[in-house]
Amino acid sequence: MTTSAVLSVILGLSTAVVAGLVGSFALMKRMTLAGDVVSHFTLPGLGIAFLWGLNPLVGAAATLAIGILMIDQLQRRSGLATETAIGVVFVGALAVGTLLTPTEDLIDALFGGFREIKPAGFALGIVACAVVLLTIFALRHRLILIIFSPDLAAATKINVARVNFIYLCLFGVTILLGLRFLGALLVGAMIIVPAAIGRRFATSLDGFLIASSLASVVAVAAGFVVASHWHLSLGPTIVGVASAMFGASLVKPVRSRVTDGL
Repeated sequence: MTTSAVLSVILGLSTAVVAGLVGSFALMKRMTLAGDVVSHFTLPGLGIAFLWGLNPLVGAAATLAIGILMIDQLQRRSGLATETAIGVVFVGALAVGTLLTPTEDLIDALFGGFREIKPAGFALGIVACAVVLLTIFALRHRLILIIFSPDLAAATKINVARVNFIYLCLFGVTILLGLRFLGALLVGAMIIVPAAIGRRFATSLDGFLIASSLASVVAVAAGFVVASHWHLSLGPTIVGVASAMFGASLVKPVRSRVTDGL
């Protein structure tokens, strides 16, 4: 394997750990499908970057940040639920992104396959993974309290709006980290599917977080191996492996106590 390929594998596995954790809280907040929607906020930035010859991830980060700020303001000023605010921003981003992205670059934008990773990009990605991981760890108790009893969280002086905004930012960073491997169309699967698998087997909150991250790591690792061996597209391969894992988890009924009703 080349150095770039090794760096890609390491960053992909690190991203998988983060995606599993973020996805676990997304499932408990009933916003797992938001991963699929938020990822489309990157399309206008990808389109502009391709047109101007810029790094596509830089353009994606810019429009993703704008989309997250718009969602936060819609929530605060209009009282809309998270999924409704995301839906309002999503339709505009999807239309603009599709119009701006050149036809020859549309496949890369939707399914991943950006150019090989450089050491600087790898270092930045690892730092981003570490920041998301540490922030989730620091906020986990407040997030759980907000999810299950927002009134109690407010009564205990937790700034609910601020914590929700920070989580939304972490959600966006995770989407951006996975964009290189899965593209705007499939990156939401890194958040949705591993969390669904973890829910099947978890009997405690810690077990849920660990199971989701482990499922994500296994899916990404297996996806790299299968795609490399059979010369397949990486993004669809990872999602296919993750979906197969979820299908296998349904063979034997498993009752999750930690997330009952979610």
